[in-house]
Amino acid sequence: MVGCQKPAETVAPMALRNQSAPVAAQVDATEARISGDWRVVAGVGIPVGSKVSIGQGVMAVNGSALPLAQVGPGQFNAAGTALWVHWLDADARTVAMGDPDGHWYFVMDRTGKPGERMTAARTILDWYGYDTTRL
Repeated sequence: MVGCQKPAETVAPMALRNQSAPVAAQVDATEARISGDWRVVAGVGIPVGSKVSIGQGVMAVNGSALPLAQVGPGQFNAAGTALWVHWLDADARTVAMGDPDGHWYFVMDRTGKPGERMTAARTILDWYGYDTTRL
């Protein structure tokens, strides 16, 4: 995943998503809506507590800038890695994102304290077949 490069000799990551479950991206999740500063509050693939900044075609994870391109409604490519927005609350304070192939997922919040929005993020990730026992 973004910001967590593994050496070529390591084993491929275990899938964290049941591939038979439905999966979708939130169609109104644009780069403009997810732009700004975030804190990773849960997930697998980016360490909890990581600082993420998004904007102007760039996603910076703990200061490491990666190119970011929107490739479909709610679907992005971050340095060659699929990045789908599975859920973004109405006020764009909390977002649940993941790789639809199931190699990683995470929840970010602008304040680092999502409160009840964490329950909503977990519910949608579970619905899309992610192994939320790792949250």
